[in-house]
Amino acid sequence: MNYLDFELPIKELEDQLSECKILGEKSDVDMTDTCKKIQKKLNTAIKEVYGSLSPWQKVQMSRHPDRPYTLDYINSIFKDSFIELHGDRNFKDDKAMIGGLGKIDDQTFMFIGQQKGNNTKTRQYRNFGMSNPEGYRKALRLMKKAEKFNIPVVTLIDTPGAYPGMEAEERGQGEAIARNIFEMTKLKVPIIVLIVGEGASGGALGIGVGDKVMMLENTWYSVISPESCSSILWRSWEYKEVAASALKLTAKDMKKMKLVDEIIKEPLGGAHRNREKTFMIVREAILNTYNEFKNISSSELVKKRMNKYSNMGVYKS
Repeated sequence: MNYLDFELPIKELEDQLSECKILGEKSDVDMTDTCKKIQKKLNTAIKEVYGSLSPWQKVQMSRHPDRPYTLDYINSIFKDSFIELHGDRNFKDDKAMIGGLGKIDDQTFMFIGQQKGNNTKTRQYRNFGMSNPEGYRKALRLMKKAEKFNIPVVTLIDTPGAYPGMEAEERGQGEAIARNIFEMTKLKVPIIVLIVGEGASGGALGIGVGDKVMMLENTWYSVISPESCSSILWRSWEYKEVAASALKLTAKDMKKMKLVDEIIKEPLGGAHRNREKTFMIVREAILNTYNEFKNISSSELVKKRMNKYSNMGVYKS
């Protein structure tokens, strides 16, 4: 397991516990009481460390190398029922944007999400989860297909932003994201949005309009990353922690400002410490949310969604 800087006290205790168990197995000495004491200290340390995370530490948690990515959720939630669909029917297939059909119980969903990759080779293959215009156009094509066959849409957001390269701008990156936002507001099927990692800028908004938007506890959602904000305001990345606090980007902040609808609590220690439980929690959140919207007419669904986003940012003195 990989450890972040603030997780090192936990690593130390876990190493001690592992050594204690090995020593007990290899010798005649009864190490049961010692192991129990270390386990008690470990449980306390986990609660203390993860119970008081700063905004910047939450950002680090969302990027944890052991944190599950979109394909991990797909493979766990849909098992063998997922059928991936490719291409935008215009330019090419964007590997940073995953999309396809899958079943949870007897209900079919159109599943769309960004995939980062978990090693150097796959990160390059997936372009670090940064989609080009064809990725957003593929996502929109799949949403329209879902609308045609009355299939609810689920999107998983985990991106450091849309790809900022010159070729992406030449192919209409801004237009592709804006078109998705416009079309998603009036899509006639339920849209469930989950932020499972980083939710940065237009890269997140391009698949982020939904009837219900949920954030996992240790994720963030903002118009800009703390590093980029620090670079613009202070001409240095040294103030990224200050920027993270100022941006109000945590799930708690987003819920307070009514920009997201629900916070999904992660297992103690974060999604990376209990991946299977996280998959189960997300699966239940999808089903429960779908049950909230499945009996609402398409016209009422669109009306509620439009009103929801129209009321964001309204200030009354």
